[in-house]
Amino acid sequence: MTSSPQPTTPVRSRRTIITTLGVTQIMAWGSSYYLPAVIAPAVAADTGWPLAWVVGGLSLGLLTAGVISPHVGSSIERHGGRNVLAFSAGCIGLGQIGLAVAPNLAAYIGAWLVIGLGMGAGLYDAAFGTLGRLYGHGARSAITTLTLFGGFASTVCWPISAFLLGEIGWRGACLVYAAVQLFIALPLYLVILPRGVPQPSAQAGPNAAATPALPIGRHLTIMVVLAATLTLAAVISSTLSAHLLTILQKSGKTLTAAVALGALVGPSQVAARTIEMMIARFHHPIWTKFASVAFVAIGVSALWVGMPIVPLALAFYGAGIGLESIARGTLPLALFGSNGYAQLMGRLAMPSLIAQAAAPSIGALLLQRFGAYGTLATLTGLALINVGLACALGWLVFSRRGFQIQPQ
Repeated sequence: MTSSPQPTTPVRSRRTIITTLGVTQIMAWGSSYYLPAVIAPAVAADTGWPLAWVVGGLSLGLLTAGVISPHVGSSIERHGGRNVLAFSAGCIGLGQIGLAVAPNLAAYIGAWLVIGLGMGAGLYDAAFGTLGRLYGHGARSAITTLTLFGGFASTVCWPISAFLLGEIGWRGACLVYAAVQLFIALPLYLVILPRGVPQPSAQAGPNAAATPALPIGRHLTIMVVLAATLTLAAVISSTLSAHLLTILQKSGKTLTAAVALGALVGPSQVAARTIEMMIARFHHPIWTKFASVAFVAIGVSALWVGMPIVPLALAFYGAGIGLESIARGTLPLALFGSNGYAQLMGRLAMPSLIAQAAAPSIGALLLQRFGAYGTLATLTGLALINVGLACALGWLVFSRRGFQIQPQ
């Protein structure tokens, strides 16, 4: 008989916890990462602050998130995710209040630094770490389901942000998002998530023994290559998230057409994640990683060479980044096991988040100097390098004696 945890809060069902995290992920992404895309022009027009600095608040927030992510992972590993995620909601909520009342640019940037603390403690990597700490090897399906929720964040929150902007202005919109975090997300974390963490013997899923975990200390090369491919994927997706509409317009599309084409990325992400959720039990997560980098490379290179069927190129790209989110959470779990998983996710998140902070500015510089064609050429090169990194990762894993690539 295995021992079970004795939390002081009621133990909720797996479905309840995943649904709670899914809903709060939509709230967290919409209240932070996806917000400037809608309100930044209005903020600049209303205040006279430079648009580059208004948008740059998000970059500084992501930089803050990257710096704290190893500490976040360690805290989740020791104590579970309940208090960390609650801290995230509190920071994002207080940061949104700071944005709403900011009298000057310095206060505005300071508010984004507070939001950055919340992003580091509450976006995907922290949520993945929480699920891994709760369910061990059995967390793969939970992580996949969580990314399915997250795929709707921009679809849900961009229209809401636009509506709030039109009705009550950007400061009012920030106050609404603050209320969502402080009075909805924060209580949900505290009420639904259990205190403490399961005992190690209670964490393994039914197939945990199928593939032995790799000791991190003896396989640092695999960890480094994994971190490199995750970071490069983040650079590509962040650059295109910030500049896709501009690239399409510079390639000859009208703004209306560019928006319509860009809207295909979200449904493609959700479709790919849905398919992965249905077939995940039949394959190891490393195959998900292979598919993600291949699809991104196909999509970006097709845009670069000017393939006439742009929707198909964007569908490949969207499917690739959709699968990347799943691989980001499930592959480290499959390779290194559940022991220390949350701490590992914090370490892997650091370079990715810092790269995400820098990518939009670098993309803007590429567009200014080399135009859409040169920017897409650069991204194509990075995507092909990432295919090579994923293949190298696969070779390193396959070559380990006793390690079998089996479903998890």
